[in-house]
Order: sequence, then structure tokens, then C-alpha cells
Amino acid sequence: MSGRKRHILTDTGGLLLKVKVHSAAIQDRDGAKLLLALARLKLARLVVVWADQSYRGDLAQWLWRYLGCLLQIVERSKDEGGHTRWGFVPLPKRWVVERTFAWFNLYRRLSKEYEYYPASSEAMIYLASSHLLLQRLCRFTPPIHF
Repeated sequence: MSGRKRHILTDTGGLLLKVKVHSAAIQDRDGAKLLLALARLKLARLVVVWADQSYRGDLAQWLWRYLGCLLQIVERSKDEGGHTRWGFVPLPKRWVVERTFAWFNLYRRLSKEYEYYPASSEAMIYLASSHLLLQRLCRFTPPIHF
């Protein structure tokens, strides 16, 4: 089994909308096209996609031409590269996806790529995401008094 890459699409709160797992031999921009083509079929209201610098290139034109979406690249600070002398500075919009990946690492089965098939890996990610969502719903549900 060769290396794998995980591409996820989240809302602004970090909740998973779509995931695509594929071989590490595929470039990030091409993996994003696979993910977004699948997502567009189910997410008609998708208008803007934020991404980090590894998605530069023809992805912006492809998104606009085929899906009618805008791609906004989250830029690092030119001076500091995301760091200051006081420590790390989170980049706006980008930390949302990084936090979601961190949530997935709380699940032992997702901490490394144990699955043989990419579809199995995607299913485990959806399962973990469902568990996280249910935890949030249960925590914020007010008690019912009879």
C-alpha cells in the first residue's frame, strides 16, 4: 500500500461536508478537483472555496469554469510566514480545516492510514465526523421536563 492523501471540504465551523482519499502520487490540485467535482453535485450553494498555497495554479480557473465557484488562497504573512516573535499566528479560514484534521486524529483508527481501500478510509472519516456532530448535538440539547 503506497501513501495516501486526504482532502476534506468543511463548512466555516469545521463540520465535514465531503472527503476524498486517494494515492499520494496525485497532486493536491488534482485531488481537489476530484473532491470538488463530487461535492458540487450535492452542494449547489457552494460559492467560495478557501484553500492554502499548495492549491495555486489552474485550480481557480477550473473551479470557475466547471463549477461556478471562486477560489481564494489563504496567504501567509510575507514577513513572518505565519509566525511572529511571540509565537504561531493562525491563518484565517485555514485553521478551520487543520482543526478538523486534528479532531480526526483523536480517533485511533484515523491517526494513521490503516485501511486498505480508500473508500474504507473515507467511510471511517464520515463515521468519526458523525460521532463528533452527535456529541455536539447532545451537549447543547436542553433537557426536556415533563
